[in-house]
Amino acid sequence: MTVQSEVKVPLDVPEDYRDMYRENYQLITRGTGRLMLFAGDQKMEHLNDDFYGEGIHPDDADPEHLFRIADQGRIGVFATQLGLIARYGMDYPDIPYLVKINSKTHLIKTAQKDPFSPGLYSLKDVVKFRESSGLKIAAVGYTIYLGSESEAEMLSQAAQLVFKAHRHGLVTVLWIYPRGTAVKDEKDPHLIAGAAGAAACLGSDFVKVNAPKKDGISTADQITEVTKAAGRTKVVCAGGSSVDAAAFLTQLYEQIHSGGASGNATGRNIHQKPLDEAVRMCNAISAITMDDASVDEALRIYQGN
Repeated sequence: MTVQSEVKVPLDVPEDYRDMYRENYQLITRGTGRLMLFAGDQKMEHLNDDFYGEGIHPDDADPEHLFRIADQGRIGVFATQLGLIARYGMDYPDIPYLVKINSKTHLIKTAQKDPFSPGLYSLKDVVKFRESSGLKIAAVGYTIYLGSESEAEMLSQAAQLVFKAHRHGLVTVLWIYPRGTAVKDEKDPHLIAGAAGAAACLGSDFVKVNAPKKDGISTADQITEVTKAAGRTKVVCAGGSSVDAAAFLTQLYEQIHSGGASGNATGRNIHQKPLDEAVRMCNAISAITMDDASVDEALRIYQGN
């Protein structure tokens, strides 16, 4: 049974854009309040490491593979850079899009320099593109590296982005990762809870965090601290590297139904598969996220049964 949800519109959304905000929010959550975010922003973040090589299906070598999956699979929103949307969007007008405002590559390691990812586009650019393209540009996203020496600038850019996006009826997702020489454990649940709280302070609708991991603490307890810290900002966990489908779906179920997460943000566990299997994986993830399906029910969808 599909979860139903009312939309609580933030006060920084002007009266003239409140209906648009509601429509965009309902579009990307399919009316459930939970988000199935299909992540394609790794084309820049991880270069070709995630798209070509051992264990990766040849379908994934072509950027259009991402759009085919997003078009055929049951997702909430497809997140990628504006340039890719401009190149392929005309053939995939029915996909709900999230424009990733900032991105960087993984070539410069934290040991060399603290991470900094300035904006590639302005919110004004995105709004103009939405108007000229006619595509379903429903949301924007931005990555912050808390603990980096450059965190103040990223926090400032993110704050302005959230405020201006809401002024134009767009939904916001902040990727927040503790990372830098000051950060000793990027997966520490207490630190990730702090990152989720920072997203709430910035007024974001959703925050994407890495799933916390600490020995001796249950998955439910770790996620619960994060979701409580986020308050009305909804938490989605990153999918991470490709793992066994059953293990991934079990983890997702626990995050949502035990820890109170409001969805997922998954890339490699979907797009590294051939098209048919990737679409089935999307549908399985969406069944748990938006339909309250069990792990067994989702596995049957993934297996095509």
